[in-house]
Amino acid sequence: MGGAQYRRNLAIAAGAVAAILFAAFDLFQWAQAYASDNFHNDLTFYYAAAKIGLSHGWQSIYDLRLQQEALDALGSRIQIAELARYISPPPVAWLAVPLTLLPFQAAYLVWSALLLGALGWTWYLTAPGTGRLRLVYLAAAVGWLPVIYGLQLGQPGLFVALGVAGCYALLRSGRPFWAGIALGALILKPQLAFLVPPALLVGGRYRAFWGSVVAIGVLALIAAVLVGPSGIATYQERLTFAAGVPVNRELTIAGLIGNVPVARVIQVLLAIWSLVLVYRLRRRGHEWIFVPVLVGGLVASPYLHLDDLVMLGLAGWLYLRTSPRPGWSWIAVIALVIAAEGIPYWGPWPVIAGDLLALLLLSLMPRHTAHASAPVPA
Repeated sequence: MGGAQYRRNLAIAAGAVAAILFAAFDLFQWAQAYASDNFHNDLTFYYAAAKIGLSHGWQSIYDLRLQQEALDALGSRIQIAELARYISPPPVAWLAVPLTLLPFQAAYLVWSALLLGALGWTWYLTAPGTGRLRLVYLAAAVGWLPVIYGLQLGQPGLFVALGVAGCYALLRSGRPFWAGIALGALILKPQLAFLVPPALLVGGRYRAFWGSVVAIGVLALIAAVLVGPSGIATYQERLTFAAGVPVNRELTIAGLIGNVPVARVIQVLLAIWSLVLVYRLRRRGHEWIFVPVLVGGLVASPYLHLDDLVMLGLAGWLYLRTSPRPGWSWIAVIALVIAAEGIPYWGPWPVIAGDLLALLLLSLMPRHTAHASAPVPA
């Protein structure tokens, strides 16, 4: 027993050292990038859109001419291009409104602090293990490429991850309606977790489902009223244009097979497959409401970037909270993490193949088992 405990402690120590080194390197790279250029990140566009909304009305935030004028007024030297424009939902610009009271450089620091806080809170609610092992997971998250890339860009994906983590924690604590309310964060980047609300319905968490309907519905209604018919029409044009940009499909099934109509059919089937898995595994514990649709939702998404894969890390944390599970399953989680880390070198196919393999392995799991997942902090 003593030898086994020693080897476990040694493995944790080695993992901690590696995670801390990766995290320190990534934070250094982030600081270096910020020092060299404050503006080439997505917060620049959120900040500009907030300025436009305040001065010209929210129906104008997708006007490319006004966006260029706002970018010029910031001194960003950014020119509107196919990947350089504001196309996020209106609530993202609303979040940036308080930041417009600050100079942009200070606003970026505040926004970054909020994102780091969201990462820390998500870790607190969902990371597996106990004691020092949980700290290893936090350091590993900061050192993981999708997370640090999202932090560098100022992407709101970590807010979405926190919303899903909050939903999970509130379900575990017996507050299902408020668990659904937490999913209002999905409106910031719907493609990251769009299958979670229907998973609540399929999984029999009805009060949570209706909470998500209320939260997302109210926010969407307010956005529609403020943006108006003309703004909605312009937004649809921007989304249609973005869907045709090849780089936005590079990490998706469509980018892999090259045939968009066929890919859309495959993505719909994958989404259905994920929801079927939720239905099969719904009695095993709350984690199984989320894991299949977070994994399947990414591979079923028509629009995906590297930073969006933070949701894959969240799925891995939730999976590692379940018990019992195959002893080798942590190897599969690490393999997916490495596949995402190496996307700049070997492309997206290992991640896509890993997602599909994960869905297959989940399909082979028995429907029922004694559930003994780790407790969730209050």
